Amino acid sequence: MVSPTPQKILLIGKDGQVGWQLHRTLAPLGQIAAYDHSALDLSKPDQVRAIVREVRPTLIVNAAAYTAVDQAEEERDQAMAINGHGPALLAQEAKRLGAALVHYSTDYVFDGKKEAPYTEDDPPQPLNVYGQSKLVGDQAIMAAGIPHLIFRTSWVYGIRGNNFLRTLLKLFSEREEIQIVDDQVGAPTWSRMIAEATAQVLTQLIAPHTTLDFDEVSGLYNLTAAGQTTWYEFACAIAEQAATQHLTPKVAAIKPIPSSKYPTPAVRPAYGVLSHKKLQETFGLFIPDWQDQLARCIAPLT
Repeated sequence: MVSPTPQKILLIGKDGQVGWQLHRTLAPLGQIAAYDHSALDLSKPDQVRAIVREVRPTLIVNAAAYTAVDQAEEERDQAMAINGHGPALLAQEAKRLGAALVHYSTDYVFDGKKEAPYTEDDPPQPLNVYGQSKLVGDQAIMAAGIPHLIFRTSWVYGIRGNNFLRTLLKLFSEREEIQIVDDQVGAPTWSRMIAEATAQVLTQLIAPHTTLDFDEVSGLYNLTAAGQTTWYEFACAIAEQAATQHLTPKVAAIKPIPSSKYPTPAVRPAYGVLSHKKLQETFGLFIPDWQDQLARCIAPLT
C-alpha cells in the first residue's frame, strides 16, 4: 500500500498542456520536483533512472509524451521510446522505490469502429504508430505490479502548447475559409479539467484519512469531457466563442469536409468517445460537458 502522505511528487513534462496545469493542481498534495523535456527526456533511460533515484518520489506523475501523431509514422523509434519504453522504465523504477505512478493515455489506442462509448474493458486496436506506442506504455505499467492510474483522454486542448484551439484562433484571422473534417467523433477535453480531476482523485488516495486504497483502485480510467462532437462542430463552437469574446479581428468561414478530402500520414479513428462511468463510480467525479469546458477555457483569454 502506498503511504497516505507522500512527501515528494515527481512531475514529468511540466511544460506540456497537462503538465503545466498539474504543477498547480498537485501543489497541495506534496513537495513537487518538476522536470521539463530538456531536463528529463524519457527517451534517455540513464537520465530517467538517475533523476528518479535522486528524487526518490513516492508518487510519479508522467505528463510527458510524444504527441506528433503524423510525424510518428516516420519516427516510430522515437515515439516508441518516449510513449512506450519510457513509461515502462518509470514503472520499473516506481516498483524499485515502492512508489505509485500516474500516467496519461489516449483514445487512439482504439480503431474507432465501435458505435458506443469505449469502456476500459474494450480491447485496444490502434490504427497508427502513436496509438501503438501509447498502448505499449499502458500495458507495461499495468504489468509492473505497482499502484497506478492510467487516465485515457482525448482531443486535449488548452491555452498553452500546440493544439486545435490555439491553431484555430490563429487561422481565423489569417484565412477567409477553413476546411475541417466532419466525420471523426470524439470529446474535446480541456487540459485544466484533466489536471483538476487528477488532483481530486489523488486527494482521495494519498491525503491523510483517505478511505480508498491505491492498490485496490489501480487501473485504467477514461478521463474525457462529457458529450461528443466532431472536429467541424468543435471548430464552429470555438468560432462562436471567439466572436463572442472578441478574441480575433475576424472569424473565417468554416466548411465541413470528409476525412478522405484531408489525407494524413496517420489514420485517425472515426469514433473515439470514451465512457467515464468507471471514473464516476469509483471516485464520485462529475465530468463537465465539452461545451462547458470550452467556455471556461476561453473566458480567461479576454
